[in-house]
Amino acid sequence: MPAGRRYLLVSPCRDEAAYIRRTLDSVAAQSVPPASWIVVDDGSKDETPAILAEYAARLPYLTVVRREDRGRRSVGPGVVEAFYAGLEGVDLGQFDYLCKLDMDLDLPPRYFEGLLLRMEAEPRLGTTSGKPWFVHPRSQALVPEVCGDEMSVGMTKFYRVECFQEIGGFVRQVMWDGIDCHRARMLGWMAESVDDPSLRFVHLRPQGASQTGIWTGRVRAGFGQYFMGTSPLYYLAVAASRLSQHPVLSGSAAMLWGYFSSAVRGAPRYDDPEFRRFVRRYQHLALVMGKRSATRKVVAERAGVWKARHPDVSGAALA
Repeated sequence: MPAGRRYLLVSPCRDEAAYIRRTLDSVAAQSVPPASWIVVDDGSKDETPAILAEYAARLPYLTVVRREDRGRRSVGPGVVEAFYAGLEGVDLGQFDYLCKLDMDLDLPPRYFEGLLLRMEAEPRLGTTSGKPWFVHPRSQALVPEVCGDEMSVGMTKFYRVECFQEIGGFVRQVMWDGIDCHRARMLGWMAESVDDPSLRFVHLRPQGASQTGIWTGRVRAGFGQYFMGTSPLYYLAVAASRLSQHPVLSGSAAMLWGYFSSAVRGAPRYDDPEFRRFVRRYQHLALVMGKRSATRKVVAERAGVWKARHPDVSGAALA
């Protein structure tokens, strides 16, 4: 592994026997392999442990960490806890990049090489990813998942280690994968997901499709947006824009129910008022200017914050 290209994968998983071989095979086929890959088996009851043992015997960089069964699948806090169980005892100073990688993905063979090239071209780029696609349940065609260009996607977050450490890592709550990107931008870093054909990957379990159904997943997403501090006006606009997307109408209704029911019952919020103000200002700019222009504006405004922390590094922002 060339100096400066050492990346660590950490993969929390539970009961992924239906998908895990495709992820293992696609990582094994990468043009630039990981320096280390830690898979955290979070108490699987299916064939996941046996499959992982099979691959660990032939992939020298693969290590499996086994956790006790907590009795259920847990997204948000549970996933982040499993991720940190994988990081225990790891010296991040030995790596240049860190990726939280789900085990229900099929990656193209130059996926990580492409992400490395983007990082190397722009010093301010703190986190990046490709775009997820999934098989539509009715047409069986591959279609893109909804994800903004201003966020690296939660199922494959590729981080510059320095950026990951500066933002304080992941929050142990739903919406950890939105908070991280906003906090990175707040500190002057850039965050993105890239719609490049060479970086498109297949998400074998569609986003928001909770183990108890899509409705539950979308309600959970609504709570996550409330927790993060999202503006109600902005979230109404987001839900309206997704009315025609699968599942038609009910998906948007579930999102709004999750958000506003959390507000009514006074659910806890991310305890950083300055961060919540930053997020809402960005979102209101996005409503007025469009998300792409708002992102460019905020990235330009926060350049000084980044430069003050990294006075010896220079680089032009990505177009």
